[in-house]
Amino acid sequence: MKSSHLAVTAAVAALCAGILVLFTDIELSVVRWFNCGPFSTLSEDQSEVCKRQL
Repeated sequence: MKSSHLAVTAAVAALCAGILVLFTDIELSVVRWFNCGPFSTLSEDQSEVCKRQL
């Protein structure tokens, strides 16, 4: 494999990893907002996940 192919492969892998991390962070924020937000029940508000958010 040429060094240029290796560099392109590494760049694509880094880009895919960055996109995965970005969407995982966004997904966790959305899930936490739904679970601990204005429509949550009292037991959900007092859960360990919502306490850690503060």
